[in-house]
Amino acid sequence: MEAILQVALDLLNSDRAINIGKDSVKGGADWIEAGTPLIKSEGLEIVRKLKQTFPNKILVADMKTMDTGALETEIAAKAGADIVCILAASDNSTIQDALKSARKYGTKIMVDLIGIKDKVSRGKELETLGVDYLCIHIGIDEQMIGKKPIDVLKLLAKSTNIPIAVAGGLNSETVVNVVKAGASIIIVGGAITKAKDVTKATRLIKKAITEQKSVSTDLFKKYDKTELKKAFSLVSTPNISDAMHKKGAMHGIRPVKLGFHMVGEAITVSTINGDWAKPIEAIDKAKKGQVLVVDVNGGETAVWGELATWSAKLGGLAGVVIDGAVRDLDDLIKMDFPVFSRHISSNAGEPKGFGEIGAEIKCGGQTVCNGDWIIGDDSGVVVVPQQIAQEIANRALDVKEHENRIREEIKGGGSLGHVCKLRKWEKIIG
Repeated sequence: MEAILQVALDLLNSDRAINIGKDSVKGGADWIEAGTPLIKSEGLEIVRKLKQTFPNKILVADMKTMDTGALETEIAAKAGADIVCILAASDNSTIQDALKSARKYGTKIMVDLIGIKDKVSRGKELETLGVDYLCIHIGIDEQMIGKKPIDVLKLLAKSTNIPIAVAGGLNSETVVNVVKAGASIIIVGGAITKAKDVTKATRLIKKAITEQKSVSTDLFKKYDKTELKKAFSLVSTPNISDAMHKKGAMHGIRPVKLGFHMVGEAITVSTINGDWAKPIEAIDKAKKGQVLVVDVNGGETAVWGELATWSAKLGGLAGVVIDGAVRDLDDLIKMDFPVFSRHISSNAGEPKGFGEIGAEIKCGGQTVCNGDWIIGDDSGVVVVPQQIAQEIANRALDVKEHENRIREEIKGGGSLGHVCKLRKWEKIIG
């Protein structure tokens, strides 16, 4: 079958979903999906609204059914769904019952292989049961840590003869790969629903699918461990803090000059108030691109100044963060180098040599280890533990992309409260 573009409306509010759906149809979307979050948020009424809005489009209800297959298929079909999604982890009896209901009400069954370890074996079994479509789905949380659908797709396409849908972080760069690997239904969510111009984004992806030509993009993609500096360079410290569930931000640490976006791996230093020996020694030990992070326990006697900054800059460091004091502010402001500190002070101490380099420290109330990622901008500094850096970089980009879309909707005449339906989502206290 000719490759189909299915747009997944994984939103929370019906108004936004319908408007984005309309724009995606203008751009050439073939199928419209009522995503699981949307159905859970708005109920099956959203399926009815979408079918009424797009009567000539195939409507997919991503129910993620795992039990009562016949009943959930029936209610989705009656609401207007042309295709109902069931989880492959369901018992065969659930899937068989869903199929009976689907035939009764004139709809079809797509089975989602998310969470299945042996997708090829299960896919073969599902084909024998008589399902209409298989779906290889790399969930959002899996995408954040770098999982991709392409390898298992190739194996499944060779082993089965029914159409395969693919979902999981696809964009204008990657849709071509899954088409060539055997996918018939290309499910795209965020690369369309988070785009500033949904119609344009849909048209671009549709063109990439039909012409099988990749289109480069910085947004709507997932970065691997070798690309973290680039990924963190694309987001703000508030984006990162949101991605970390409001964690990671250093308290009381501010830039001495606005306008920098500092990104690098940490080299850590601990010292005592006024003792500038270890911070200076660390400059010579640091690798190019690292950020010097100094724990002075909030001391108010300077351990850093103009000459140290020149040394760090010429040594190729990405910046310095000091939970203590710096001096020579007039000179630091003139220099093109990121410096973040807690205090400004004219007084400097002496190089006594207390402390160490490379040990775990505290800076701005946050634990920092050698190799952790340090990002600083006008809003402050955040630390991202190296063990979760890939996930947080990708989640921060997701935060930014969602904000980009909301900003466009506000500019189009909405307010933040209206776009996000804040009153609706206030917690109900009984």
